[in-house]
Amino acid sequence: MAQVNLLSQPRVVVFAALLLHSLEMVLAIDYSSALSKSILFYEAQRSGRLPATQRATWRGDSGLQDGIAEGVDLQGGYYDAGDNVKFGLPMAFTITMLSWSTIEYGHQIANNGQLEYTLEAIKWGTDYLLKAHPEANVLFGEVGDGFSDHNCWQRPEDMSTPRQAYKIDTSNPGSDLAGETASAMAAASIVFKASNNGYSNLLLSHAKQLFTFADTYRGKYDSSIRIAQKFYASSSGYADELLWAAMWLYQATGDEYYLKYVADNAQSLGGTGWSMREFSWDVKYAGVQVLASKVLMQGQGGKYTNTLRAYQFKAEYFLCACLQKNNGAQVQRTPGGLMYVRAWNNMQYVTTASFLLTVYSDYLSSTRQQLQCSGSYGVDPSELLSLARSQVANNIQWFW
Repeated sequence: MAQVNLLSQPRVVVFAALLLHSLEMVLAIDYSSALSKSILFYEAQRSGRLPATQRATWRGDSGLQDGIAEGVDLQGGYYDAGDNVKFGLPMAFTITMLSWSTIEYGHQIANNGQLEYTLEAIKWGTDYLLKAHPEANVLFGEVGDGFSDHNCWQRPEDMSTPRQAYKIDTSNPGSDLAGETASAMAAASIVFKASNNGYSNLLLSHAKQLFTFADTYRGKYDSSIRIAQKFYASSSGYADELLWAAMWLYQATGDEYYLKYVADNAQSLGGTGWSMREFSWDVKYAGVQVLASKVLMQGQGGKYTNTLRAYQFKAEYFLCACLQKNNGAQVQRTPGGLMYVRAWNNMQYVTTASFLLTVYSDYLSSTRQQLQCSGSYGVDPSELLSLARSQVANNIQWFW
């Protein structure tokens, strides 16, 4: 578990979970305002040379020398939270989730006047990730270090702490970092396909290279970038990110190669083995399982249908655990009804789960199916949405 104030992490998916609910003003909560504030948060986290359109006007240029000592331009990207470090793994997950949110709920975002800002938030992240990937088998995964940074409370505009950049390569691999970055670029390529096809293709090209790098040279990134271990340790390893990246590349390309990879490696990489009760920047299995279920429910399973059904069984285990309808382990709740995974920064798990509940509810509704929980009875999609709505309401009240 990361030993750092993860202010950015809950908001990564507070935004995502709010997208659908911004349409439904049935509670005494202004979801549209919450949505706009969540997106504005990313502007306040920007590193680099800020554009004239910057709305968080109390922020200025910062980190303009990032990467210079290593001979690469690493300006841009996002600071992690209340600190001034750029951690590649959670940043890439942020972009993946922002992109997934836009893929699913772009019309709702647009109807609330936030689509332009959302695309800018995604592109600010992907522009940096492109810079961080200067060669096929090289990826910079961190700028700055948490130890010196956390010992010196400064505005990013006034930073005096070391800004060393850390990378993975063939001799020092990081399949989890490379896989998540591939996921971010592949998901973002879908977002920009209609409006900026050239940029979409560029992202997809980098995503494919990164996936090949991640799969060919396997290893945990925090064994190569050891300074990240106390902040964003890869506790789950890299197998989930390999499946996650392949799943997103299939979504972006429709290339059977990637779906076959997900099916062929379902057991060896744990995709159909792990029964999850969390989804986070570290543990992606539940997200893989839900995306695999989407492919199945869209009738695209083909010869991989049986394996995708195994993925769906695990996806529904997670969702039923959130609903507390499993025979076995459940996701706990506080006395007030908030889902509870662990003490440190619990809100990130609440928001990620709320997002998966929401999209799965939509997938079920669009195919007129029900969720199957223990006891062989069906759960209506509205029940998933109702739980997600209750969790988002808790999130908003907690933040605003």
